[in-house]
Amino acid sequence: MERNFNRITIDSNQMNGQPCIRGMRITVKRVLEIVSMYPSRQEIFQEFPELEEDDIKQSLEYVSLLLQDKIIPLSRVA
Repeated sequence: MERNFNRITIDSNQMNGQPCIRGMRITVKRVLEIVSMYPSRQEIFQEFPELEEDDIKQSLEYVSLLLQDKIIPLSRVA
């Protein structure tokens, strides 16, 4: 299944070529950080009114595809 990430842009002249949201200076990485820090979408949209629900959804899907089939070793907690 081919996906259309029409909200994610990559420009080598912006944010060092990192994937961004709709040409803004908000990286996909930053969106993930925001989602992890704010308990509700309502708070996210209050703090970052330029973000939209579809921006968050595409960011999560984009990163999940990058991690697909990779094994990431985790250290054990003793």
